[in-house]
Amino acid sequence: MTRDGATTDGGTPLGLPWSTGVVRGTDGAVRVAGVDVRDLAATHGTPAYVLDEADLRARARAYRSAFETACAQVGTGVDVYYAGKALLTRAVARWVHAEGLRVDTASGGELAVALAAGVPGAHLGLHGNNKSDDELRTALDTGVGRIIVDSLVEVDRLADLVRAHRGDGGAPAPVMVRVTTGVHAGGHEFISTAHEDQKFGLSLAAVPGGGDSPALTALLRVVARPELRLLGIHSHIGSQILDPSGFAVAAQRVLALRAELHTRTGVLVDEVDLGGGYGIAYLPGEVPLDPDRIAKEVAQAVADACRDLGQPLPRLSIEPGRAIVGPAGLTLYTVGTVKPVRLEDGRVRTYVSVDGGMSDNIRPALYGAHYHAEVVSRTSDAAPVLARVVGKHCESGDVVVHEVRLPGDVRAGDLLAVAATGAYGRSMSSNYNLLTRPPVVAVTAGESRVLVRRETVDDLLALDVAAD
Repeated sequence: MTRDGATTDGGTPLGLPWSTGVVRGTDGAVRVAGVDVRDLAATHGTPAYVLDEADLRARARAYRSAFETACAQVGTGVDVYYAGKALLTRAVARWVHAEGLRVDTASGGELAVALAAGVPGAHLGLHGNNKSDDELRTALDTGVGRIIVDSLVEVDRLADLVRAHRGDGGAPAPVMVRVTTGVHAGGHEFISTAHEDQKFGLSLAAVPGGGDSPALTALLRVVARPELRLLGIHSHIGSQILDPSGFAVAAQRVLALRAELHTRTGVLVDEVDLGGGYGIAYLPGEVPLDPDRIAKEVAQAVADACRDLGQPLPRLSIEPGRAIVGPAGLTLYTVGTVKPVRLEDGRVRTYVSVDGGMSDNIRPALYGAHYHAEVVSRTSDAAPVLARVVGKHCESGDVVVHEVRLPGDVRAGDLLAVAATGAYGRSMSSNYNLLTRPPVVAVTAGESRVLVRRETVDDLLALDVAAD
């Protein structure tokens, strides 16, 4: 494939935090899986989410292979679920399922997309702390393989729906109970999901006065309802986790709960889900969690805990999302206004405005998340300058990249790419200021194709039904 006489052969891989298919050619322009970013911009416009399909598939295979190998070595099996909340399109669902993964969904919309992609209901899970009756009925109708209940109220509500929907002789709904282990791991407080003061799951902490914990109470209640079939116990300790030690602590606590239920009722659950949250590299120099390392440590922690408890090993399940799709994606922008601003300490920061912003990546504004960006359409010999990449929204907090070194001659019309935006860019996007959302474009083997089309002003107006 050529453009202006420049071949895509050779070149220099950009390395982390970019996908493996991102290469800078001798002309300074970047190719993604053999596709020149200038061609992507000309064909699909900017901003655009760009997914390296081969890279995404390879990461899915790596997690499946690592956990299957590690679990086999300790004598158990594993199911790997892709956490669809990171990014779910029909194509992405097909890709991960083709690589041997199942799919976790967190809403009726995600469930609908996975089903439309052809993922069998038995290979789907449904999460949510406040599922609607319609969502639960859809899960029952489509044979979802596991419904992760998140409260005592939901246990009874789901059982009652099963009875009303299927009758007294109907098949029980397959259920996991989500528990909070008290392990706080990962990045920002609002994405750490196992400490006590948050909305998810049922606590392992005993009730004052000696009562059963909410988690054990929920398990006992599931066992007592014939409309429900208890598959196992689910936990999730956080997100963007780079230290795997928290998983071992969480595993010990979940397995102790499993043993307590066995002692009390004779019921030994078959499966334990330790969630996901495996961290990736967002900036040059950062080191992501290695699939082989985390698989070995988790499998061994489970084996050790079961040995200490005198319990047989459960089947494991895990839920990587960001770790699979995050590094496979980048967001491509066109530079507009470039404005040098003198700071109080005398330095100059160059504000580089792009044609998107917080509507296509809310994480920097919401969490203070940090990303890396580069000019990808040309080479430059200009000395780098301190820059901040900002969007076009009417918000001073509309920051895409807080701090990065860009060429001093960065100018309007340059293409700028932000790395590792495959997770939570599109899935958390909005129409703030009535900007239309970018397309999702897949690249593979020198070709590009649209997975999700760009929104248009007509799409916005079609939803505004109160025109008169």
